Amino acid sequence: MSDSKKVRTRFAPSPTGFMHIGNLRTALYAYLFAKKNGGTFVLRIEDTDKERYVEGAVDVIYRTLAASGIIPDEGPREGGEFAPYVQSQRCDAGIYQKYAEELIKKGGAYYCFCTKERLESLADKNGVRTYDKKCLSLTKEEIEANLKSGKPYVIRQNIPKDTATTYNDLVFGGINVDSNDLEDNILVKSDGMPTYNFANVVDDRLMGITHVLRGVEYLSSTPKYNLMYDAFGWERPVYIHLQLIMKDAARKLSKRYGDANFEDFVAKGYLPEAIINYIALLGWSPKENTEKMSMRELQESFSVGGLSRSCSIFDENKMKWLNSCYIKELPFDRFFELAIPFIKKSKAGGLDAEKIARLLHTRTEVLSDIPELIDFIAEYYDSPFDAGLFVNQKWKTDQAVARNILELYLSKESGAEFQEEALKEFITSLAEQNGYKKGQALWCLRIAVTNRASTPGGAVEMMELIGREETNKRIKHALKQ
Repeated sequence: MSDSKKVRTRFAPSPTGFMHIGNLRTALYAYLFAKKNGGTFVLRIEDTDKERYVEGAVDVIYRTLAASGIIPDEGPREGGEFAPYVQSQRCDAGIYQKYAEELIKKGGAYYCFCTKERLESLADKNGVRTYDKKCLSLTKEEIEANLKSGKPYVIRQNIPKDTATTYNDLVFGGINVDSNDLEDNILVKSDGMPTYNFANVVDDRLMGITHVLRGVEYLSSTPKYNLMYDAFGWERPVYIHLQLIMKDAARKLSKRYGDANFEDFVAKGYLPEAIINYIALLGWSPKENTEKMSMRELQESFSVGGLSRSCSIFDENKMKWLNSCYIKELPFDRFFELAIPFIKKSKAGGLDAEKIARLLHTRTEVLSDIPELIDFIAEYYDSPFDAGLFVNQKWKTDQAVARNILELYLSKESGAEFQEEALKEFITSLAEQNGYKKGQALWCLRIAVTNRASTPGGAVEMMELIGREETNKRIKHALKQ
């Protein structure tokens, strides 16, 4: 590949359902590589497999890319000089048939008229079928007769035998594959639709793709594509194969098992920018060893040299931590807007939502955690009061100390302004005037009004949230215990 060529990368998903994290990472790396090198990022929809096509899946692809900040320069909706960018439309235009026939003339492919029954008879004792090149020996006259009679056919690639095929991958280095290990795979099916193996080669060439980024599962089959490039007399693209993302040490993330759906993570309350930041680090390490990076920083830092040859483990806890960093940096108004649906789902949704949001802004890892963080407020009377929580070695409190503090509070509080700062000042003064430390009073009051040792806010925040009347009611309830 000439160094002077402008970089052009592509993301070519099949519209078969939701956007899997592994696919999104491929799109992200192709986008980052293009932008880092002043190039063009192309979106192409590979929809020739009609059996797997899912209605609305193209919209999912566009929604996901838009939410992720991955914006195509060319594509089905963006247009471009190489349109159409949808393979079924390119098929209708006769593009693949034209190049299949050209490849046949160049000796890189041939017509195959074998029946299903004959192909099944080629299976070995393990059920593995390897095509035996029978139709490669057909004469020109036999081929023309078969075509004229309307006999069904496919077009197969002609893989030369006893040939070592070699290419260089920018991640894995030199790759050598014996051509005897490659089968004459089908390029054009009997219905006239191209297979992935053929269409992606033709499209990459016609669209000027200079660098192909894709999963490591294609590492050993890439020689088949290179043989087509060579047969056509085309320059090969540069290959960058990406290692797998694993669910654990034994199993890769898989769309088949519903793993790692981008939109599901967003629905759970992960911010798109946090998801993108995290998956960028699944298989790539920036030189600066930085973890939290904006899209712009990713574009500036991305390099092929940082891509790993080893598999990555998808660690949702790590993504939660990264998400919490992004949430903390949100302007409060934006956090409040995102948090409201989750606050309304909680049992405490009838309280002041803005006050709840202010309590949770720096304490939330994932927005879907919000109901669990605040449900206890509404569940106060649903379970027995745990008076043992009053015992605290740090503050040297026990049930007797708690009773004294709570009774003092009830006897003195009626004139106090029920706002956070005023409450804090009142409680501090009350404690000091009666021989207690502020921390002792605040601990006992928080236990009394929440029945929890850990809460998203301290005593005064929780008291202000539930209000004077409910605070006093709960303190009296606690005293009865």
